[in-house]
Amino acid sequence: MTGQVLQDHSMLEFIAPSASIVDVNDGRTYDRPSLMSSIAARAEEMRSAGLDLGDRIVIAPRSPAASLIDLFSAWQIGVTVVMVSPGLTPDERTNVAATTRARAWAGEEGCAHAIHLKSAVIEESRREPCLPAARLPLDGAALILLTSGTTSAPKGVVHSLRSLMARLALNRAYIEAEDLSQTLSILPMHFGHGLIGNSLTPLSAGARLALWPEPGVAGLSRLGSTLDELGITFMSSVPSVWRVALRLSPRPSRGTLRRIHIGSAPLAADLWDQVAEWAGIRRVLNMYGITETANWIGGHSLEDGAAVDGLVGRPWGGTYAILSPGNVVEGTGRGPILASTPSRMIGYFEREDLNASAFAGPWFITGDHGEIDASGNLRLEGRRQNEINRGGLKVPAEEVDLLLERHPDVVEACAFPIEDAIAGEIVGAAVVLAPEQNISESDLIGWCTGRIRSEAVPSRIFILKGLPRNDRGKLNRDVVKRAALEAVK
Repeated sequence: MTGQVLQDHSMLEFIAPSASIVDVNDGRTYDRPSLMSSIAARAEEMRSAGLDLGDRIVIAPRSPAASLIDLFSAWQIGVTVVMVSPGLTPDERTNVAATTRARAWAGEEGCAHAIHLKSAVIEESRREPCLPAARLPLDGAALILLTSGTTSAPKGVVHSLRSLMARLALNRAYIEAEDLSQTLSILPMHFGHGLIGNSLTPLSAGARLALWPEPGVAGLSRLGSTLDELGITFMSSVPSVWRVALRLSPRPSRGTLRRIHIGSAPLAADLWDQVAEWAGIRRVLNMYGITETANWIGGHSLEDGAAVDGLVGRPWGGTYAILSPGNVVEGTGRGPILASTPSRMIGYFEREDLNASAFAGPWFITGDHGEIDASGNLRLEGRRQNEINRGGLKVPAEEVDLLLERHPDVVEACAFPIEDAIAGEIVGAAVVLAPEQNISESDLIGWCTGRIRSEAVPSRIFILKGLPRNDRGKLNRDVVKRAALEAVK
């Protein structure tokens, strides 16, 4: 079926008839006729610039609405989209364009050796155009999301229209339409969580999508009032956002919020409960999803049971399994996590070395470790690459993060290995303290002692003003480690 292409009506898979977008910053609202007219105009602009079937375009506008228009327009003419941060440096832009061999770059800033298209403009329209058949093959490369640095060799996750459409269909099957009806998205578009989960899912369900790109501390301090003003029913974000919001923002009062997803980083049970209390709802889910599976593939709601560190419940379409010793696939047990899902990526962009170790038949090897119980519920314990090997005893870094974040004076924590002549590695951690708190490193280490097994107690704790993040808002433990060690020089 490689040659099968979308028919014109299949655009409804991505923008349902009742869908609309509102820009929270300027208050403008765009209904489906305006969106489809803008897509038609932008597709013609791309075609006139010389883009054609099989080409690639890098999309990096600062406006998330413009990013969506560019995405759909490129697909309409059969062009593969590479989504990146609008904040890349000139050298990073050049590197991304060269690595992906992109023919064009869309955004405020251009790139050498690529056609530059300024950001798309969305114009209001009362009449919806009849779009011709989209030319992109269902099983060809539709979307490339970068999951590693842009300064060296970026690792690109490649999805097809088929894998994306499968994920959207499953999301709609597991999330009530009423929950999605008024969605708020605050995550960036080059992040799978922000694009696929927070934006494409509600648009495909006919929701009103409120785009409030990366509101920052000032914005999060008024999150509750913003939810009330917009009548938001659903939002999804990352744990670090909630740590800030819970500290600074009054609770929403209108009672419109129906559902919250939290994902993309380990969620402590204490924080999970605090979010539910702040929101006044129990439909708060700890989600499991990775870019390679097109974001969410499962989740656990407090409606279905108490908060437990790492509990992400059963899969949303597909199957979880454990790869036991001897490479035997087991339905229950503890060990490396496998996932089989129709939303699995095609593979890594031109990285056959990575593809060879990423798949085992129908299974994607997630790189996560965890436990699946007899009911099929998955509890994550951490990523294999984040294990700290202390004298042969393996300590998941995420486990240390979650422990430290239970301390009332700690806002955020990130654990990492420190080389040691005797043990090989010892446990180090960087923490950010709550305002006006002044607890010492020795006090924090003492607090950990007795609350976790001895090999997992940090030997060093570095107190920083903030933890450095990449352009997708995620922590890189190596970068945090370098910042921590540099701070004490």
